[in-house]
Amino acid sequence: MDLLLWRHAEAEDGFPDAGRALTARGIKQAAKMAQWLREFAPKELRILVSPARRTVQTANAFSEQYELSEEIGTASDPQRLIAATGWPGAGGAVLVVGHQPTLGSVASLLMTGTDDGLSFKKGALWWFVLRERDGESETVLKAVVQPSLLP
Repeated sequence: MDLLLWRHAEAEDGFPDAGRALTARGIKQAAKMAQWLREFAPKELRILVSPARRTVQTANAFSEQYELSEEIGTASDPQRLIAATGWPGAGGAVLVVGHQPTLGSVASLLMTGTDDGLSFKKGALWWFVLRERDGESETVLKAVVQPSLLP
């Protein structure tokens, strides 16, 4: 199974939190990452998106075919997000467009088994793969991509 975790791009400050829009810089960040995803992401991809405006705008840069999910939303926690994706047994590939600190907690749990609160840069994507090796399942961090590193 592939699990791609994409933090929303840079958003405006403000209230209500769920209504915050992407900044002009955030729109550029989302477009860069969307282009990278078109080139490198698995072709068959289930996409789960937080219903917050900034995550919807980020996802729309890549695709308009996604599921809105409160399980990915601003009030989510790592266990709810992981359960929503079906990790590790669902197979296939899932792209989550969500929020910090939940994404960082999920990444930490996948890599170390503990929630050490890793931090995702705005607009960044972390790609995990579950694979079998010598009869054992292992989680592999396949890529970490930041918009600032993309052309």
